[in-house]
Amino acid sequence: MSSLEATYQEDAGIQKKRWLILIVLNLFTFMSTLDGSIVNIALPVLVKELGLPVAQVEWVTTGYLMAICSVILFFGKLGDIVGKIKMFKLGMVVFTIGSLLCGLSHSLPLLIASRVVQAVGASMTMANSQGIVTDIFPSTERGKALGLIGTFVSLGSIAGPSLGGIIVSSMGWEYIFWVNVPIGILAIALGWKVLPKDLVRVKSGIDAPGSLLFAVFIVALFAGLLLGQQLGYGDTRIIAALSAAVITFIVFLIVEQRSAQPLLQLTLFRNPLFSLSIFCAFLVFVSNFCFNIIAPFYAQNMLNMSPFDAGFLLMLYPICMVIVAPLSGALSDKIGSELLTFAGLIVMVVAQFGLARLHEGSPVILVGVWIAMLGIGSGMFGSPNNSLIMSTVPRTQLGSAGSVNSLVRNVGMVVGITLATTILFNVMSSKAGYRVTGLVEGRPELFLSGMHAVFLASSGICLLSALLTGWRLFSSRRAKSLSA
Repeated sequence: MSSLEATYQEDAGIQKKRWLILIVLNLFTFMSTLDGSIVNIALPVLVKELGLPVAQVEWVTTGYLMAICSVILFFGKLGDIVGKIKMFKLGMVVFTIGSLLCGLSHSLPLLIASRVVQAVGASMTMANSQGIVTDIFPSTERGKALGLIGTFVSLGSIAGPSLGGIIVSSMGWEYIFWVNVPIGILAIALGWKVLPKDLVRVKSGIDAPGSLLFAVFIVALFAGLLLGQQLGYGDTRIIAALSAAVITFIVFLIVEQRSAQPLLQLTLFRNPLFSLSIFCAFLVFVSNFCFNIIAPFYAQNMLNMSPFDAGFLLMLYPICMVIVAPLSGALSDKIGSELLTFAGLIVMVVAQFGLARLHEGSPVILVGVWIAMLGIGSGMFGSPNNSLIMSTVPRTQLGSAGSVNSLVRNVGMVVGITLATTILFNVMSSKAGYRVTGLVEGRPELFLSGMHAVFLASSGICLLSALLTGWRLFSSRRAKSLSA
């Protein structure tokens, strides 16, 4: 085992390849997060081909995210123990195999099972990529490099509907998974060549009780939230599942506090900057996934666009974000992150409120303006906030911190999907006078009423995050003025 004093910054060979290493990390960061959302645009197609209601087919998306959330802390901790780079390499292989299996699955149970395999590989890469970057890049470039990782995380998470629409229209839904296979093989070959051996490992054991408790908590929580949409949250089984989640989480925290080698380093949350940045990231992903799950249905069913055309319209979000995010990340190294995150959130609030005012006859140009603004705001927020999160963490806990960051992001996605569909179906049911769990043919006003409520809720979530970030900005500037 190498000592903690040894660093990648001292190795000239590794430093020459550091940007190539970042490309490998970003390829899998993009693909693994993309696959959390790319299925959304194919949901209407899967509903027709498999002859199942929206609420059931939704498990293709949520099952993937649930599996990631269940094991991501475990793989972050394992990365600190056996090596973050070794864990990342294994994750690349598992994810690529899972992608191949997904495209070969033509029944819902098989597709969900293949998505779980894919999710295990994705969680291995997600949990360790940010820690690898923080280890390899010198402090003068770390903000920019972490910002780029954060950019690809957000880009992958939100680009799914747009890229998926183009792929589904031109090749079929299977290819939204198969497209990962050649890219994955290329990234694996490149990764084996350029990724260095692990230097930093921590002498620690696996926290088996904590890992099991956390997995049970995630499954009980998400099953309760997602099945509650179909059965109603007053159903005794749903109440039991959510109660089990709360109890399991409390027991998990008690076990972690008493464990000498905990799965989750609770000391990370004693840093208020880390905790607030993590919470704001969670809120933003909840808000973004409200948009992500609703927008494809609005574009295809209300504006009568083909999946191909809808994909191009939704592409405005990732295009704007990929332009703005690197600029925002680089600028944050010069002026700090707080102001940029606050400004980005304000832009997102305005965009979400604009989306809440759309209707069946809205001009496509206006829809595009609000989608582009949402991408600009996300780009301004994401990279600086990601740098804030990882810059406060000691080297020996980078894997754990990276996995917490990825966990919060994926939990935000699931909560966003659940919140959006719950609000949508409840409002639609209220307007229709009977229980609705899908689109009602010939009644577009039902969907629009639900959509308006969803986007008003998501704009409120962004506003809460903006208020918290504004408070952080005010506190930071006040502290600096007092110390001057």
